[in-house]
Amino acid sequence: MIGVFAAGEAGRRAAADLAGLLGPDAVLPDGPVGPALRALWPRLGSAVFFLGTEATVRLVAPLVRDERSDPGVVCVDAGYAVSLLGGADALAERVADVLGLRAVVTSASADSPLDELVELLDATADGDLAGCGEALRLGEPVLLLNPLGFPLPALPDNVLHRGRGAWTVLIDDRVPEGPAKERVVRIVPRTLVVGVGSGTGVPASAVSAALARLEEDEGLDLRAVRAFATLDRKVAEQGIADALEDWGFWHGSTTAPLLAYPGEELAVVPVPNPADLAIGIPSVAEAAALRGAVELSAGGRVEMAAEKAKGDNVTVAAARVLPRGRLALVGLGPGGADDRTPRAEAELRRASVVVGSDECVAQVRHLLRPGTRVRADGAVGLAESGAAVAFVGAGEGPVVTGTVHADVVRVTGVPSQL
Repeated sequence: MIGVFAAGEAGRRAAADLAGLLGPDAVLPDGPVGPALRALWPRLGSAVFFLGTEATVRLVAPLVRDERSDPGVVCVDAGYAVSLLGGADALAERVADVLGLRAVVTSASADSPLDELVELLDATADGDLAGCGEALRLGEPVLLLNPLGFPLPALPDNVLHRGRGAWTVLIDDRVPEGPAKERVVRIVPRTLVVGVGSGTGVPASAVSAALARLEEDEGLDLRAVRAFATLDRKVAEQGIADALEDWGFWHGSTTAPLLAYPGEELAVVPVPNPADLAIGIPSVAEAAALRGAVELSAGGRVEMAAEKAKGDNVTVAAARVLPRGRLALVGLGPGGADDRTPRAEAELRRASVVVGSDECVAQVRHLLRPGTRVRADGAVGLAESGAAVAFVGAGEGPVVTGTVHADVVRVTGVPSQL
């Protein structure tokens, strides 16, 4: 839903004209702006104010809570449509187009794609993220390297996928070879499950040294660890527990769990380097890493990222949860735009491709980021090829049958059905 707010007769006339041009998603509430805004704020996808920028900021400031769910805010003031909050660039441009104004994109909203990538991928950023974001805002070419193929939202036109850029953004769980380069931002997603096997009484120093070898010898960034895994009887090893606590301290995270599996489960996991272990199973480190990756992948693909490396009475290995395309099934629901949930609108903004009929796409076009591709069909194929896709349908939930080799989420415009 787009809320259109204005004070004074002239402002309300202009707001009414704009609401008519924006279509059925636009709502022009009666009465004073403040109370109407507070009542509608939780349900708004975006808001347009026919007020000065300072007045608009003072109105919305007490309501702002979370950049992931707060509505986008556009201010119409002195011949400009200004994107103030929430990545509302597309709406500002649309308002400017229909009213014959000039769109102004603020640095806060333009910098958001890189910040959003870090959040969407549950990643760590390394490098001058703010400087790269400023270059992106100013239209400088930014080269994006995505060797593992993560599904990404629509990005500005000056984001390149080949050639050379003034800046480079690298999305990878591996450490680049050679010295660090200037104007390179690394986004490190959490993709790795590290398996640990050890003898009885292994010291923490030995486990930490073995983990360090994954970075030094195998080129894996240890900030990419999503979980550790081991044989269930090894959970009680104090050396392992202390080493993982030390890892969390140095890498700024305490959220990587230690997964534990019984020997009979690990015994049937195919591994590249089986051995005749005294405990009666062919592998601990490799098998635990692969078993943990399969569990966390929810049916997706996994691979061995680093085969077992032996240390002093300890063995470690790493498996990678490979990214898959994403397909969001967005039902517009039987009600109006005010029934649409924030989750549905977030999925539309997250998509790089939106698929649906002309009528359905027209209802949500204002929510799409600049550069979002629109297609009439082919949602499943696009998602299986690795894209982030939103399929919009007129019912309470589009239907997709059969097996889809992509992450599938289903959201609807009816809150009670979520």
